[in-house]
Amino acid sequence: MEIHFLGVGEACDSSQSNTSILVKTGPDETAGRILLDCGFSVPLHYFALNPDHEELEMLWISHFHGDHFLGTPLLLLWFWETGRQKPLHILGPPGLETIITQAMQLAYPTLLSRLGFSLLFREIEPGQQKKISDSVWQTAYNEHSVPCLSLRLELQNKSIFYSGDGRPTPMTQSLAKGCDIIIHEAYGLEDTTPGHGSIAACLQFARNTGVAQIALVHMHRNIRPQSGTALERIAGKYSGIKILLPEKGSKIVL
Repeated sequence: MEIHFLGVGEACDSSQSNTSILVKTGPDETAGRILLDCGFSVPLHYFALNPDHEELEMLWISHFHGDHFLGTPLLLLWFWETGRQKPLHILGPPGLETIITQAMQLAYPTLLSRLGFSLLFREIEPGQQKKISDSVWQTAYNEHSVPCLSLRLELQNKSIFYSGDGRPTPMTQSLAKGCDIIIHEAYGLEDTTPGHGSIAACLQFARNTGVAQIALVHMHRNIRPQSGTALERIAGKYSGIKILLPEKGSKIVL
């Protein structure tokens, strides 16, 4: 499994782009892709990869804040312009189809009626397990200012946990156990921002779940420059955990 970070920033980060992860579904370059979240700035970084317009198989939306889903209209516009025909699975929380449709009506009012390919919406609530093609999807709510689903995605005998936004909860901790990697929002150094994670809480989360590798994303733009020093100070308490600070364009192969 290859994980490509299209962005690792929060909503207003001008240097790292909105957090979004592109997962390759097979070992070769002809494999399909899964996109985890699609905020304002994400589509242009996706287009810059010069992808085949049919390769994206699934789009996951963790929650309905703009930096996680409002790039979707532009993504669909590009697919229409490039002549896509393959159906696109769009997965996420309850209300998904209604909210994406509303966003499309605001951005490009007539596009959905002439898109040329199908949108297959799938809501995945906690407690459900959905199998789509060769991938298995499970979710749990974290603690955020709006309902936000963390995701466990299993593919190619590997599993990743992606938090979306928010603090860990007992449910997300249970969901993450046994994963090969955690990708978690770490907005601050400590738990001082309601509804957001922190570096300290994320590392404890990795320890509690027994996951040996964690990638910290969605840091506040003023915290990111301090993150290396902060990790040096506390990393000794979390020996055995590989701590990653990916940047826009970073890749990980599991």
